[in-house]
Amino acid sequence: MRAGLIIVGVILIGLGLWVTLGNGSYQKTDTVASIGSAKLEATHDKAIPQWAGIAGIVIGGIVAVAGFSRKN
Repeated sequence: MRAGLIIVGVILIGLGLWVTLGNGSYQKTDTVASIGSAKLEATHDKAIPQWAGIAGIVIGGIVAVAGFSRKN
């Protein structure tokens, strides 16, 4: 369990850094117009908010420290 906490913490820290540096994004599709069964859709790339990356770094740090300080 100790090694699992450390690994999860390090992964969260890495993903948090990746998002914070501006590399995280997702696609959002919006319906622009709709006539009957025909639809006109547009897809946009949206950035993951920087606060989510910072939260991942903080939570990952807490989980990793808990893994290091846990005794068997």
